[in-house]
Amino acid sequence: MLFNSETTLIKRGTLDLYLKELAKEFKRLNGSKAHAEIVLIGGGAVLANYNFRESSGDIDGLINANASLKMAINTVGDRHKLRNFWLNDDFMKTDSYSDKLFEVSARYKDFNKVLMVRTVSGEYLIAMKLMSGRQYKYDFSDVIGILMEHQISNNPITRDKIDNAISYLYSDPIPEHSIIQKIRQKNTDGL
Repeated sequence: MLFNSETTLIKRGTLDLYLKELAKEFKRLNGSKAHAEIVLIGGGAVLANYNFRESSGDIDGLINANASLKMAINTVGDRHKLRNFWLNDDFMKTDSYSDKLFEVSARYKDFNKVLMVRTVSGEYLIAMKLMSGRQYKYDFSDVIGILMEHQISNNPITRDKIDNAISYLYSDPIPEHSIIQKIRQKNTDGL
């Protein structure tokens, strides 16, 4: 199934349902001793940890499991009319990928005793979004939402935390197109 107008978006309220069903399907295929790990990043981590965003077309993650997890992903996707590869690791081919993401992730939830799901915290999500800096996605609105929610909860993410996250994850600086877009948005918002 391709992404089309009949494809269901993944909403904050349904993310855990899909992950629970994924764990059940993975367990059905592999038995009770099976084990899989997923680190949610991007929109999936935003949906799991914040309230400002309602949905995502797909969920990006680091996936550590045998090949049958992809079968389970497709089964759950078909059942709920989600887009093909609704849970995928395609982001690993982008500038926002870092081999240190697993280290900086924290436990989110365990599902059906076979699927451990982790997420990446605010400053690392911001670092990834800035590294990617896509104008056609939610990168900058996600950065603003994350910063605002942390500010409201009296747990602000400082520039030092973001700079440290960028330095830890990446050897290259934030791409110029990301910085330029950030400045343009700031100037537009300030008018």
